[in-house]
Amino acid sequence: MGRKKNQDNEADEREDITVTLTLDDDRELECAIITIFEAGGRDYIALLPLDDVEAEEGEVYLYRYSEEGGQPELENIQDDEEYEIASDAFDEFLDTQEYDQIVSEEDLEDLE
Repeated sequence: MGRKKNQDNEADEREDITVTLTLDDDRELECAIITIFEAGGRDYIALLPLDDVEAEEGEVYLYRYSEEGGQPELENIQDDEEYEIASDAFDEFLDTQEYDQIVSEEDLEDLE
């Protein structure tokens, strides 16, 4: 249980961190970090746009993620195959999170 709690705290801390993207049209877009995850031997980051009127509700942006000298670096995913790998891994992450929430709710019900 303690380990799970730590994972939840780490996820909560990441949700509080935002990233500002500069789009191709030089607009700046603030995004919340959903998670950083590994897929196909590379790291990726999933971002949720905040207050973007053009984004569809629930739309998530995926970028290749790395760190240079302690600073985060985001790169566009140019290859369809690579995007599919990252997207599938993110979907698996979401499935795991939903499962964890279901288990947590059941655990709470058992305690009552």
